[in-house]
Amino acid sequence: MINVQVMNEINQVMQEVSEDQLEKAMGLFDKNTRIFITGAGRSGFQAKSFAMRLMHIGYTDFVIGETITPSIRKGDLWVAISGSGTTSGIVKETETAKKLGLTILAITSEPNSPLAKLADHCLIVPGATKTGSGIQSIQLLSTLFDQTVHITLDILALMIANKDQTSNEEALSEHVNIE
Repeated sequence: MINVQVMNEINQVMQEVSEDQLEKAMGLFDKNTRIFITGAGRSGFQAKSFAMRLMHIGYTDFVIGETITPSIRKGDLWVAISGSGTTSGIVKETETAKKLGLTILAITSEPNSPLAKLADHCLIVPGATKTGSGIQSIQLLSTLFDQTVHITLDILALMIANKDQTSNEEALSEHVNIE
């Protein structure tokens, strides 16, 4: 059954995500630090999803490329997502962020990629990517990476919320409610 195969792939990747890397990544998040998040394609959707959850738990964060995103500056946190770690636009943006003195958190499947080498901290999510890195998958292109990045970033957001003692009710109060 294909659904069982897909779930087995997801479970296999999630067992490989390092608790230590998650803990170190969590330590980078501070409510007094602006956070800038970038990703392209489906990784960009994961970036937006993570940015939304950070906003819900009280962080000041921005998605690169949005019209309301201010300029970056030294002391900000830069979160870059690329399965292969070679996406040219993401790598170039991250090089600029590094030169300007931002702290870099890279989320990738490939620990030896150009993106990973720019990072102050790397969170490795070893799902298959379109370039063939990561745990292999029956799914198309980078689907396994995208699925497991989403789960990993939701776990990271939960860890951050727990660290800050942000309740579900407090997060809900930041959720859009236009009725």
